[in-house]
Amino acid sequence: MPEEIEENATQPFEIGRYLDIIRRRHILFLTLLLAGWALVWGSSWVLPAKYKSSTQILVEEPALPKDYVVPNISDSLQDRLQSIEQQILSRTRLLLIIGKLHLYQNARQSLTPDELVERMRRDIDIVPVKDPQNEAITSFQIFYTASDPHIAQQVTSELTNLFINENLKVREQESENTTQFIETQLSDARASLAAQEAKVQEFQAAHEGGLPSQEAANLQILSGLQAQLQNEQDALNAAKQQSVYHQSMVDQYRAFNAPSRSASGAPTGLEGIDQQIDTLRAKLQELSTRYTAQYPEVQEAKAELAKTEAEREQLVASLKKAREGKQANAGGQTQSIQDPAQNEPLLQLQSQLQADQVEIANRERAINSLESRINQYQGLLNSEPAVGQQLADLTRGYEQSQTDYNDLLKKESDSQMATSMEQMQQGQRFLMLDPPSLPLRPDFPNRLKMCEAGLGVGFALGLLAVVLLEFLDDRVHSDGAIVKLIPVSVISEIPMIQDSSDTKRAKWRMVLGWSMAALVFAVILSGSAFSYLHS
Repeated sequence: MPEEIEENATQPFEIGRYLDIIRRRHILFLTLLLAGWALVWGSSWVLPAKYKSSTQILVEEPALPKDYVVPNISDSLQDRLQSIEQQILSRTRLLLIIGKLHLYQNARQSLTPDELVERMRRDIDIVPVKDPQNEAITSFQIFYTASDPHIAQQVTSELTNLFINENLKVREQESENTTQFIETQLSDARASLAAQEAKVQEFQAAHEGGLPSQEAANLQILSGLQAQLQNEQDALNAAKQQSVYHQSMVDQYRAFNAPSRSASGAPTGLEGIDQQIDTLRAKLQELSTRYTAQYPEVQEAKAELAKTEAEREQLVASLKKAREGKQANAGGQTQSIQDPAQNEPLLQLQSQLQADQVEIANRERAINSLESRINQYQGLLNSEPAVGQQLADLTRGYEQSQTDYNDLLKKESDSQMATSMEQMQQGQRFLMLDPPSLPLRPDFPNRLKMCEAGLGVGFALGLLAVVLLEFLDDRVHSDGAIVKLIPVSVISEIPMIQDSSDTKRAKWRMVLGWSMAALVFAVILSGSAFSYLHS
């Protein structure tokens, strides 16, 4: 028999052979087709109905543009949606919903709370809807399946409210946490900035006068001190010359009152004072060529020249008076004691000499003080590069702290504004487009689809049974098969002789076959129509 099947497989397609198979096996095929369809279709009315309620939530963008208020929370909607989904589908939340809506009443006695939670999670389906262009989530759908359509609608409504409220809560909490974090960082930055500022101020106070910003002022002060030192040294030299002059005047006055005289009879002190007057005049002329009449050194030289000229006139008057007194006493009289009034020029000269000594001492002290200050400022200028480097290091840290503080201050302001926007529910939020639907037809079982599935199952069963029987059947059903079995050629054929009973039997089988086919298709069509009307 297998050899016959292999030979038939290699033979060309014979429609007559297959029509013969259909005539012989159509009752079995139709019976199995109806039985398979009826089995699947009947199960659709036996299985418990499940109703699925659905709603769609739109992801609404913030009311204010990001250019005005920058959000301070994560922009990843998918991550936040997954986080919210995990929170809502947590054991605690689902048990609250189960208890609130009295779900799974028939299964509570046999299932543990964890099993009830897992069953409810299987009944919930959350499907994100993405933009086909940029793959961004624009909305998402929530489905819940239950045996009661009203329960399915209530649970879907409860889940929708949880998603909307949880999103607002999560965004607000994340925004507040971000603001608090920035405020903490700002407080630390403020403390760091204050510490850096204190270090800079302490360093500036410790190096007062030697800072780089004071270099120009120090140079100016040093130049002024050096000019003052030069003036003091010039004044000291003038005071020393004045002291020498006054000392010589005192010596000459004493020598003039002594018995010894010069060869000409005139006091030698006039020559010294005349020389000093010539020196002062030459100095004044030299200063006048370099400075104006209001310059302090010019004024001082004029005053000193006037003073010296007055002293010369006083000395000339004193000498003249002394000469007249001696001429009046000539005649052998000896003056043993001079009149105190005649010693008045000497007293004045001695007083001026003491004043010169005091001025010299004051000038020397002033010079020492100026030299000390000049050394001090020169030391500050010499140490300025090292001080400037240290100050630059401190200032660099202070400026960095200042920059960080300003950045955090701006971020704090932006974060507070973003938090206010979230609290006013002006940020990205979930908006329910349509209320949860009330399902009128069960989602499972889908009776129309099960009709199609049953038709396919019945057809497969019938076809499988026909093929199997043909494979196992070793009988010969046609004259062509007989010819192939005979090893010799057929010379003639005897036609089949049918009586009336065979004819009736053939007609009855034909009527039965068509009636069976009509019945099967009528039943299938009726069942499909019934499923369509009641689904």
